[in-house]
Amino acid sequence: MPKPPKPTYLYRTDGCALFYPGQVSLVFGDPESGKTWICLACVAEVLSHGHSALVIDLDHNGPHSTIARLIMLGAPETALRDPARFRYAEPEDGAELVAIVHDASTWKPDVVVLDSLGEIVPLFGRSSNNPDDFTLVHSLVMKPLAMGGAAVLCIDHLAKGAESRAQGSTGTAAKRRAIGGISLRVTLRDAFVPGKGGAAYLVVNKDRHGGVRANCPTGDKEPLAGTFVMTSNGEDETEWQIVAPANNDRNPGEIADAADVAALAALDPRPASVRDVKERMKWRSERANAALKAWRELPDPACSPFPTPGVGERGTEPDGTCSICHTGMFNLGDGATTHPVCGAR
Repeated sequence: MPKPPKPTYLYRTDGCALFYPGQVSLVFGDPESGKTWICLACVAEVLSHGHSALVIDLDHNGPHSTIARLIMLGAPETALRDPARFRYAEPEDGAELVAIVHDASTWKPDVVVLDSLGEIVPLFGRSSNNPDDFTLVHSLVMKPLAMGGAAVLCIDHLAKGAESRAQGSTGTAAKRRAIGGISLRVTLRDAFVPGKGGAAYLVVNKDRHGGVRANCPTGDKEPLAGTFVMTSNGEDETEWQIVAPANNDRNPGEIADAADVAALAALDPRPASVRDVKERMKWRSERANAALKAWRELPDPACSPFPTPGVGERGTEPDGTCSICHTGMFNLGDGATTHPVCGAR
């Protein structure tokens, strides 16, 4: 069996990379969170290492701004002037975009940036919310580029609804299915200010081959993949790096607020599940899950979600009810280990 692909573009400080060659990857987040900076940093890196790149600008950033950013990020000017190494395109319609994709099959860029994904489908007169429309455009644009060997980096926006934001980017779920590489959620840490820099967290939303997730801290649903840090002295001297996470680093988005954890600790009866917390606290899934996870990790035995030895019989109150969820409970003998309602042991 062939070995799964390994990420080889956009290296962290520990030598591990984030993007896969020959795969479609997604970089999504809120506006001005650093998505474009991160993808252009990847372009600057590959051009500095002798590779090639194509930037397809559908977000109207403009050639002047794009080239200025690449130079600021360290891209060699000789590579930017060489059409065999770098090309910039700003298609006006679907036909022109297809022609650009066809042209790429002849010179085979190593990295392709599509900025942004939300503008591609409408360019063909289709709907971004329709799975069939997205699949069609994917087969015309993203798939051929990836099959040519390129790491295709698609920039996209984060959904607005709280529940939808937890899932990922805007539009149809077909986007997520089309990701053959990695899907990175970008969250702003420090605002990107001209002449000063900025910083953003990158967390793994999806990693089909597991090559990035294997080098990330464990414990979070979406583990921290790195922190993009850009610094500038205001005199055209800019440095950037993807800082690798330490083994105990957490995804900031999954760290519960201390007040939420305290609120769960004060509940009577104690919270039994995420659904229980959502119903009683009127919180959304993401908030409830983070708070419950943090509460269960509290060192105080009084806040433990598990039965306290010596109370009744193996976690039962004197009246025979469960000390955790306070529902009716059979007599837990030596052969029984888990309560059927709340899962207490």
